[in-house]
Amino acid sequence: MNQLPQAGLTYKRLSDVLVAKNLITSEKAKEIVLRQMGSGESEEEIILEMRLVSDVDFVKSKAEFLRVPFVDLTTIGFAPEALALVPQSVAEKYTVVPYKMDPKDKSLWVAMSNPLDLETVEFLEKKTSLKIKTVMAEAKQINSFIREKYEREKGITTEVTKALDERKVDDIKVENEKRRRVSAEAPIAKIVTTMLEYAFKSRASDIHIEPMEDNVRIRYRIDGILQEKYVLPRNVLEAVVSRVKILSNLKIDEKRVPQDGRFNFSVDGNEVDLRISTLPVSYGEKVVMRLLRKAQKVPSLPDLGLRGLALKNLVEAIERPHGIIIVCGPTGSGKTTTLYSVLDKVATPKVNVVTIEDPVEYQMKGVNQVQVNVQAGLTFASALRSFLRQDPNIIMVGEIRDTETAELAINASLTGHLVFSTLHTNDASGAPPRMLDMGVEPFLLTSALTCVVAQRVLRRICLECVAQTEMTAEIEKELRDTLGPIYEMVTDKWKKEGKAMTVPKPVGCEKCNNTGYFGRIAIYEVMPITERIAKLIVEKASAAAIQRQAMEEGMLTMKQDGYVKVLEGVTTMEEVLRVAQY
Repeated sequence: MNQLPQAGLTYKRLSDVLVAKNLITSEKAKEIVLRQMGSGESEEEIILEMRLVSDVDFVKSKAEFLRVPFVDLTTIGFAPEALALVPQSVAEKYTVVPYKMDPKDKSLWVAMSNPLDLETVEFLEKKTSLKIKTVMAEAKQINSFIREKYEREKGITTEVTKALDERKVDDIKVENEKRRRVSAEAPIAKIVTTMLEYAFKSRASDIHIEPMEDNVRIRYRIDGILQEKYVLPRNVLEAVVSRVKILSNLKIDEKRVPQDGRFNFSVDGNEVDLRISTLPVSYGEKVVMRLLRKAQKVPSLPDLGLRGLALKNLVEAIERPHGIIIVCGPTGSGKTTTLYSVLDKVATPKVNVVTIEDPVEYQMKGVNQVQVNVQAGLTFASALRSFLRQDPNIIMVGEIRDTETAELAINASLTGHLVFSTLHTNDASGAPPRMLDMGVEPFLLTSALTCVVAQRVLRRICLECVAQTEMTAEIEKELRDTLGPIYEMVTDKWKKEGKAMTVPKPVGCEKCNNTGYFGRIAIYEVMPITERIAKLIVEKASAAAIQRQAMEEGMLTMKQDGYVKVLEGVTTMEEVLRVAQY
């Protein structure tokens, strides 16, 4: 989104903006002025040389000083038809990047490191025959954008241009069969294929095709965060959606109700299963595609982020022959992945493992996996009843959604089976009260429940570009207050080496797409059901009372586990607070 300078504010110096934005002190601004008077250097050169502010803050402040809009290229998508108007050689020579086009007023939005360069603007207007609207962006971001978009997105840029030039999709009033042919033709098919290939190569878990008033926004969920990548013209929406519907065997003429489907796709020899969901929204049909990689390796428990006492307690629980282990967290918190890692550990030729899932996300060798089919009457509860006649040793129930499933899972664990399942609660201590609310008897729950795990997933810091910043007094206080005695144990290495304590800071590079993060890791709290906790459950104690007891017995909360990972240089405090502050 473009950030416009504040109306009515004028500044005599760039340093005045930095002071107004609390980026430097008034004393430092005076120092800059005195140095400029003595050396003859420009104010800009002095600020950059002294490294008083980050590159992004400097460019934002400069944009405000010059009274031009600022844009952060890492947070916006680009219009392929805009990119096609300016060759890569021109973009590199003038450090400019076209990212948006408005056909109504025949204008082209261009990000520049120097938006007041009128010669370049005039040249671009002659070359494109469009009115050029300039915004300011960081030069490093522009160069990275040029490399990424021109090199990696040639396919979609070319095909969108073809789709617009060769056929006016919005002018074609067709019946279903003709719409089917249009969507299968080369440009539209190539657009969809390029979207899918990019999603696989960028490690995306979901693709969102979202119709807006003037265009179509394409976003990818990468490392748990949605990132806008493309902005397509409105008049290719219908053909693109029809193409996706055809691939997933959905009704292309039904636009009034949501539809669900799936299809397979191959990228560089890798099979990907896609779950498709369509939804009628204000400006058309929105499509979400979930990518499930069939050959994906199941990570080990330590790879996921489990360690220390938490890992020990979970391993002890899964090594028992019976009982129920519950993994808690909201949607998208990695619960299913943790259960697959547990199953991978316990699934041996000596045991019979059966699962009921919605959907089956990983294909696991030696495990009998069943997909929920509500239309056929195959639910979590009905499958669980059938499992007990299949001579199982280990049962995984994808989710406990109702009283019936909860009671069946408890009974299965009490009759000598090891049961794994998931539950939607915020933390581990909230699981027992939630089960009691479902109608499970307290004495049955304490007899069956052996361990509760709660988790969140956050982004790992990118090791290629990570910077270390000295820990401020404010950060140290927050870490010390949250971690308590653990803080001294974790920071002991710095004290022994006599080094200043630091925390990682994301920077951004080509590998991580300028986000500063690459990959994900989970933070956990693992609560074994001890005698004292079982007594609290029978007494129907609150979640807070259960959590206090668990912490007295050595349990780390998710926030504490996250802060330990910050001190170990794995992630940042911002990430921990983003997912674990509730």
